[in-house]
Amino acid sequence: MRIALIMLSMVVTLLGVAIILLFQTRQILTSTAMPSTPSLPEVKHPDLTTYALPSLPIPDSISLAGEAIPLSLTDIRERYEFELLVTVYRQSATIVGLKRAARWFPIIEPILKSQGIPDDFKYLCVVESNLANAISPSKAVGFWQFLEGTAIQYGLEVNKNVDERYHVEKATIAASKYLKDAYKKFGNWTLAAASYNMGMTGLQDQISQQEENDYYKLKLNVETSRYILRIAVTKELFEHPEQYGFNLSKEELYAPYKTRKLLIQYNIPDLVSFAKEQGSSFYMLKELNPWLRSNQLYLSPQKAYEILLPINDENAAHR
Repeated sequence: MRIALIMLSMVVTLLGVAIILLFQTRQILTSTAMPSTPSLPEVKHPDLTTYALPSLPIPDSISLAGEAIPLSLTDIRERYEFELLVTVYRQSATIVGLKRAARWFPIIEPILKSQGIPDDFKYLCVVESNLANAISPSKAVGFWQFLEGTAIQYGLEVNKNVDERYHVEKATIAASKYLKDAYKKFGNWTLAAASYNMGMTGLQDQISQQEENDYYKLKLNVETSRYILRIAVTKELFEHPEQYGFNLSKEELYAPYKTRKLLIQYNIPDLVSFAKEQGSSFYMLKELNPWLRSNQLYLSPQKAYEILLPINDENAAHR
């Protein structure tokens, strides 16, 4: 009996110790527990109703080279609106084009005028290349995007040393000659412009097959179908840029190059040395004369070239 009491006492004691240890362990765990994660701030999504890309106003009437574009026709109006939206919301290219126009239009405009070409055709040049010496997948080159054969046909020199498709003045004259020929063939400037995109023969074939000589009633390839309206939209944007959100100051536009002309009637075996002798650099020589396609210039008999050089120093070309 005594042994049983002793055993019971020991069990009670051990149970008490176990309870005390359990309590202490709980306190330790509670005191060393990781702090609770703070609640994250509520994410507020933007109210999309406060931002919108609006449609754009379409002019009541518009013309290209003095010829009206029939915006009263639903199909033409929708096609014009499409080109307007594409061009306006392609902001980077449009801004660059507006900037470049300040530099190059003063060169292009008087040439078009002297050749009897409507001033609006400067916008065709913008559509073709955005006033850059671009090269298309079909190997059309320069501001006016001449193929080699057409360039030679209209008086441009194209060889390994000289490619006058890169010569803005001469290429503008060549484009003017093409457009005058196209006008004589088709009888209006709209079709002349369309032929610049698809060729006179290609356009004449469609006119004959469809028995229709109204550009806006012809079923043409996608690119030529868009072409005239793209030019018209470019004209609208370049003449009224502020109405479409393009607010460029005069200081933001690209100033015309300030240059001097040097008549070359002799061979130049090393254009790098030539540029240095003229107080310039090879880089600036090529920048101002991209039609020089190699590091040398050899003249044919009775041939001469005018090379542009910066006035006084390198920076003068940009002032």
